Amino acid sequence: MSRASSGLLLAITSTITFALSGAFVKPLLESGWTPGSAVIARVLIAGVVLSPFAAVALRGRWRTIWTGRRRIIGFGLIPVAATQLAYFAAIARIPIGMALLIEYLAPVLLVLLAWARTRSVPPAVVIVGSVLALGGLVLVIGPGVAGPIDLLGVLFAATAAIGLAAYFLIAAMPDDGVPPVALAASGLLLGGVALLALGLVGIVPLGATFGTVDLLGATVAWWIPLGVVALLATAVAYATGIAATTRLGSRLASFVGLLEVAFAALFAWILLGEALSPLQLLGGVLIIAGIAFVRAERGADAVSPESERVTTSAEPA
Repeated sequence: MSRASSGLLLAITSTITFALSGAFVKPLLESGWTPGSAVIARVLIAGVVLSPFAAVALRGRWRTIWTGRRRIIGFGLIPVAATQLAYFAAIARIPIGMALLIEYLAPVLLVLLAWARTRSVPPAVVIVGSVLALGGLVLVIGPGVAGPIDLLGVLFAATAAIGLAAYFLIAAMPDDGVPPVALAASGLLLGGVALLALGLVGIVPLGATFGTVDLLGATVAWWIPLGVVALLATAVAYATGIAATTRLGSRLASFVGLLEVAFAALFAWILLGEALSPLQLLGGVLIIAGIAFVRAERGADAVSPESERVTTSAEPA
């Protein structure tokens, strides 16, 4: 198998496993787990699993953890802790597909930020993409949606979008020599410990039940969906995403990552019976198309995979 083919297979694996998180964590949330407890369990377990791989990648260069502390702290506190907490809080109140579509508007937020800071009009392809994405958002959360919209759930999803935008900014920081898997492991552990500390002092609500949950029409032990979320949707997702990006480059891998929205909606439909309306599906297509336009311009001057930063092929959700 060629390097590109193996990279594509790894990227799709990363995207599918990332997409599992919402459908498997929602039964835990409905059984009494708070979003904070679910995130803490998810990231600490995944961080521990990835730690041996991080140690191998560091090859004794532990000092790089200190030199890269700014990026590790930023990654651990914002994309890992804040973004995932907001996403889990969102899917506890609104459908998974809707929450993820709102979160994926993060590149449009970066366009608006750059426009405000530089006062320079973005290229036409970026404007077209942003308009498509915002139009899709109107269809996803607009008047055509069946039933009332949970505004707090939408607000949590929008907060996750801001956190995802911060993830892109952190990923674009100058290379500090920290191997990607070490960044992932240390960020996951730091984010989990930070949330746990906030929970112990009463800032982040904590609570969990250790009985059974309903999944796929059956009653299963609580640790089964948690294991899927922590091991597959986090540890495996990050590991395969990092490996994919080293083979494909961040531009192509990020386009494959757009499939996460489709897979997440599919899993939510199969496992939870959540279905988007035809108008919402159209809105989702517009959002994905719009983000593709924005990302196409962002990576237009990339010449090879080796010239690009290594990030995961899908965004942390």
